[in-house]
Amino acid sequence: MIEFKHLPIMLNEVIDGLNIKKDGVYLDCTVGGAGHSKEIAKRLDGGMLLCLDKDEDALSVSKERLKSFNAKFFHTDFKDFETALNYFGVQMLDGILLDLGVSSYQLDCGERGFSYNIDAPLDMRMDKTQKLTAKDVVNTYEKSELARIFREYGEEQFANNIAKHIAIDREKKPIETTFELAEIIKKAIPAKIRFKGSHPAKKVFQAIRIEVNSELDKLKETIIKLFRHLKPSGRLAIITFHSLEDRIVKTAFNELSKDCLCPPSVLFCVCGHKKEGILLNKKPIIPSESELKENSRSHSAKLRIIEKL
Repeated sequence: MIEFKHLPIMLNEVIDGLNIKKDGVYLDCTVGGAGHSKEIAKRLDGGMLLCLDKDEDALSVSKERLKSFNAKFFHTDFKDFETALNYFGVQMLDGILLDLGVSSYQLDCGERGFSYNIDAPLDMRMDKTQKLTAKDVVNTYEKSELARIFREYGEEQFANNIAKHIAIDREKKPIETTFELAEIIKKAIPAKIRFKGSHPAKKVFQAIRIEVNSELDKLKETIIKLFRHLKPSGRLAIITFHSLEDRIVKTAFNELSKDCLCPPSVLFCVCGHKKEGILLNKKPIIPSESELKENSRSHSAKLRIIEKL
């Protein structure tokens, strides 16, 4: 297995934003290689850090890297975080971090099948114990469903044509590897577009990964649940890496920080909603120029932070 390398995105901004109390209880919903978690743990004295991840490789690495700290671990999707809280006998938290990115380890580990730059079996599972893989999606989903996924999750303008090409090619034989899929995608995109900007398969691979891992399912509901497990003055920090995620986070945070959710056409509030939090940054925090130079994979990252009233 290759070394689990992952540079924590906007590390200083996250640590400052969480305003860590030394005796507090903190939850890292996606611990990964423990880059953020280690810095949180260093600042605790009498406090506790709870670490979740649905990637067992990540949990194994983070356990080793945090073995000298008061950290506890649980294998689960962050959307099931309440199961972990119940297991640890914890209900209210001083701070929560949710990093929605794919780790460099997952991208670079060929056998995981996340990258269009490495030839590997089509997999893309963050949790290797789950059944659904990228190969299943590509070879068994209806053409119309593939087009919808590419359009909605990848914002791919050639979604229909790519789905059509996939459907034709899989009739000859199953599509099994990342390079096979990337070549099919290239053929489906006009040449004048294909050689401009980022890799032509980027959006489709993102869309398939989101589908395989159910990344957007119940995301907004989970964010609100996480927020409500914060103590007063507790903070929730979320890092996103594409517009779909960021839009959901922004919507959830806006609802939590507003007194009224009535549509503009309503003259007087009838919803009775009361704000529960304060936005610490109305616009998302983005990586500094120096971080962008050091870590090219941080270029699309956005950080939003909300504080519980």
